[in-house]
Amino acid sequence: MRCRECGYYSPRWLGRCPGCGAWHSFAEEEKPEGKKRAKAAPPQPLSEVAAAREDRFPSGFGEVDRVLGGGIVAGSAVLVGGDPGIGKSTLLLQVARLAAGAEGTALYISGEESARQVRLRAERLGAVDPRVYLLCATDLEEIAARIGELAPRVAVIDSIQTVFLAELGSVPGSVVQVRECALRLTRLAKETGTAVFLVGHVTKEGVLAGPRVLEHIVDTVLYLEGEKHQSLRILRGVKNRFGSTNEIGLFEMGPAGLVEVTEPGTCFLSRYRDAGVPGTAVVPSIEGTRPVLVEIQALVCPTGYGTPRRMTAGVDYNRVVLLAAVLEKRVGLYFSTQDIYVNAVGGVRLSEPAVDLAVAVALASSFRDVPSAPRTAVVGEVGLTGEVRPVAGIEKRVREAARLGFTSVVLPAANLPVEAGGVVLHGVKTLQEALDFILAS
Repeated sequence: MRCRECGYYSPRWLGRCPGCGAWHSFAEEEKPEGKKRAKAAPPQPLSEVAAAREDRFPSGFGEVDRVLGGGIVAGSAVLVGGDPGIGKSTLLLQVARLAAGAEGTALYISGEESARQVRLRAERLGAVDPRVYLLCATDLEEIAARIGELAPRVAVIDSIQTVFLAELGSVPGSVVQVRECALRLTRLAKETGTAVFLVGHVTKEGVLAGPRVLEHIVDTVLYLEGEKHQSLRILRGVKNRFGSTNEIGLFEMGPAGLVEVTEPGTCFLSRYRDAGVPGTAVVPSIEGTRPVLVEIQALVCPTGYGTPRRMTAGVDYNRVVLLAAVLEKRVGLYFSTQDIYVNAVGGVRLSEPAVDLAVAVALASSFRDVPSAPRTAVVGEVGLTGEVRPVAGIEKRVREAARLGFTSVVLPAANLPVEAGGVVLHGVKTLQEALDFILAS
């Protein structure tokens, strides 16, 4: 018996999986027949291995190329996950058309939709192209044969949970089917040089469905994130054997599909940031190699319960609780009877410590009901003793703030001197000093 969620093996059926805690997730699987071992190449010194750059080609989307590390690597296997309806199939159908190139081809393999459904979506996206071939199949043997015949530059499998191998005997989507199909598709990509994109389902917890080994098999794992009721979509890399995992790609969902966001600096800024509203602060955050200005909003209000509530969206919950304790101990703002709500505008997730000072300023501004200084960006890490610690990439942050029209930047004094770029820099050493300047301006 094997767990459908995490792949945990047990010789007998269990009601609850010891590995992931899922209930009624065990299913019987047949052991595949043994195969002849492939003879491996003899070991050789690492210094004698030929060093060659990856053969890359553009996807047609600069934001996708950024997340992939400079373009699609020929022969790579890319797993794309995301919530249902977030735009995975839309993005990959557009990529298939654009990445085919002038002389290449692309193969879109649909296991969930009919040919008519895919055609209707392609017409809406403007992706109807003679270089894009469509195959509605779920048998892996047939899929591999068609990829071998056509030799496309890009092959999209939508989705990996629908593909099956008849010789295994288990149902599509089971642990053994997903694992073996992913292994064979990855091997096929290496042998043919075709870049294979696999669409993966996610569970209600937001993680990729199937065995955890699925993410280890492929070369790259991407997540498409965003709120269904908002048009902004974020493509985030969580694993990349050919580049960094810190980059993000920004898209906007429109009637004609996903469109790249050409000005990321304005995506996460509220139109009311100049209106003098208490509880807001703007932080120049760095996502990968790109600085992005994000507005932090905080709401502090008296609690109606015995235990005050703490809720966050886009920022780390534990970090907000820690900053509230620092504000109470070092500044004298008592949150023990106050509910705290903190939000990063636009649905972005911020995890770097450089946003600490902006979160603290937003909390203090809402608590005192005093707006922060207008057109002022705030950046810095806050320590437990109330000191403001230096952050990396300060010049990029300052230049981006200046480019978007901010007149001043509050930053750690240890980061000075910095090329101002036309803005006024105010260095602070403690949290109290930062609040005295920002909330009194």
